[in-house]
Order: sequence, then C-alpha cells, then structure tokens
Amino acid sequence: MDGLGLLGFLIVGLIAGYIAEKATGSNHGLLTNLAVGVVGALIGGFLAGLLGIQLFGFIGALVIATLGAIGFLYIWRMIRS
Repeated sequence: MDGLGLLGFLIVGLIAGYIAEKATGSNHGLLTNLAVGVVGALIGGFLAGLLGIQLFGFIGALVIATLGAIGFLYIWRMIRS
C-alpha cells in the first residue's frame, strides 16, 4: 500500500472493514470496522507479498485489505466458536 499515507491507509481500512462486515453478515460499529479493516490490510498485504501479487493504487489497496479483512473475520469466528 505504498503511496497512500496514513490518512489513505485509514480510509482504505474503514471501507474494507465495512465491506467485510457486509460480506460476512456481521454487525459492527465504526471503530470495529476500522480495526478489522486495518488488520485485514496488514494481513492481506503480507500474504500478497508472500505470493508475489502486486496491486497498485487505491482500488488495489482496497481489494487486498478487503480480502484480508474477510479472512480475518472468518478466522476470528472459527476461534470464537
């Protein structure tokens, strides 16, 4: 997520958390969506780097962060149940 800066990273995280919330049928608040999106961005970015996947720009960062956030929520639910 090069070039986004801190504010861009937080905006991507918030949007990714919201999309992941809707995709998984969860019901979270604004701060939880932000936290899930940021964690998802970190996880997604790490995994994309391992796999050699490179997506650039706002949309690329949003796709990676959203996939990471959905994966994070899935794993979180498995651990909690």
